[in-house]
Amino acid sequence: MESDSLVREYLLLGLGFDRLEEGFVDAYTGDPALRRKVENAPRPDPRELARTAATLRAELPSAGLSDERTRFLDVHLRALECSGRKFAGDDVGFVDEVEAYFDVRIARGDEEQYREAHRKMDAVLPGSGTLTERVHAHRAADEIPADRLKDCVDAFSSALRDLVREHYALPEAEVVEYEVVGDKPWSGFNYYLGNYRSTVAINSDLKQHMANLPRLIAHESYPGHHTEHCRKEAGLVGAGQLEQTLFLVNTPQCLMAEGLADLALESIVGENWGLWAQEIYADLGLRFDGEQAQRLSAASGQLLGVRQDAALMLHDERRSADDVALFLQRWSLSTPERARQSLRFLSSPLWRAYTSTYVEGYRLLGGWLAEVPVGADRSERFRRLLDEPLVPSALRPVSTS
Repeated sequence: MESDSLVREYLLLGLGFDRLEEGFVDAYTGDPALRRKVENAPRPDPRELARTAATLRAELPSAGLSDERTRFLDVHLRALECSGRKFAGDDVGFVDEVEAYFDVRIARGDEEQYREAHRKMDAVLPGSGTLTERVHAHRAADEIPADRLKDCVDAFSSALRDLVREHYALPEAEVVEYEVVGDKPWSGFNYYLGNYRSTVAINSDLKQHMANLPRLIAHESYPGHHTEHCRKEAGLVGAGQLEQTLFLVNTPQCLMAEGLADLALESIVGENWGLWAQEIYADLGLRFDGEQAQRLSAASGQLLGVRQDAALMLHDERRSADDVALFLQRWSLSTPERARQSLRFLSSPLWRAYTSTYVEGYRLLGGWLAEVPVGADRSERFRRLLDEPLVPSALRPVSTS
């Protein structure tokens, strides 16, 4: 099969999954005729989609694509084959499912690291009461008043956009619009619309906190998802890599994108992001202790694996929802309500494996960035994440054993 034909079949295949589960296609900016073709066809058989993915994967080496594009399509076709099997009702082990989707192998974390994180957080938030009580009190004091949220979002979006434009070119026409929504399993979501436009939805069901808002805007917009979409549309798609017009849930794209987005704030602002944010909040008339926020974020970062452990408990170890909720409350120091919100995300058929994109994406991409010193070399590596069709296995050191 020629390269153009194979890529076209890949696009049709990916679009077909949206007929099985709306939302599987996170973004599509390619030929609308392909989408109409899929929408006007009968609902596909998931077993047939899995077979198509396997067939295309077998034909890939002879399609005449570059090594980089071949590697990208190979791991994505493997992910789609697994999704087809799951939709068809096959019993795929959770760890194997995550590996097929995201090109990583996961395992339970070390609870001693979580205890160490609690000890560090205890030092940042001294006082009476249990650590959980102090964390809850701190988070309550850190809430952004609802009537100030829009001002804060606009201020951080503008400031981060300016910083990104200093380091990485963005199309003049790019724009992000923000909206507040409810009844969602996530805190924020980027809807990339193509032509360098995004809508970022912020979940009103979850309180927004001053320490987290800069990270949320960096994650969804600058230099996170929106920036990545814009630069790949201008670069890769502009160069004819039409497979990049399609962004699918439960594929290695997601792990790369979420890891990039979770590293976005420190990558563009630096380790003193809290002090930077403190000045912006002060201009808005809001008090924020940036130094304390930095210390607390560094300490709580050791709790990264808790969410993935919860997913493994739920889907691999078959533990009850109540057990998992208590585990989340204990180690994440979250309220019962917040734990149940997390459990809702982990229980969603579409999103149940997705937590690993944040956990393993942050670890893998963070480690890869840290291989080079802060400065021009680190900025160049982050640019590669924004611009190149990298996959997780491409960032892992090659074993010499």
